[in-house]
Amino acid sequence: MTVGAGLGLRAVAAGSVAKYGADALYTVLLVALVVLVAPRVTPLTAAACALAASWGVEFLQLSEVPAELSQRSAVARLVLGSTFNPPDLFWYAVGAAAGWSVHSVVRSLPSRRRAGRG
Repeated sequence: MTVGAGLGLRAVAAGSVAKYGADALYTVLLVALVVLVAPRVTPLTAAACALAASWGVEFLQLSEVPAELSQRSAVARLVLGSTFNPPDLFWYAVGAAAGWSVHSVVRSLPSRRRAGRG
């Protein structure tokens, strides 16, 4: 769903809206992946892990490694990017907050088993 939202955003928006929206959605996707790998993780931990990974990738762009890999692979370009951009750090935090919010709401919903016992 997050990938679809990112593609939809790119289809209907351009410029800063598309770029920074995609940055936030990148971190939302990472939150979802953390939850997929560790379903019992708390919303705060999932968001913090996703934010740390997003920031780690962004700071890695201060080196030559992502740019070199991005020239060789479209997948590397999508995952690692190529150029450090300080505003991206803020938008990753926005994505982490959105992921935290969604995960918190989903965790607060009663499970089917609990709802069926009543």
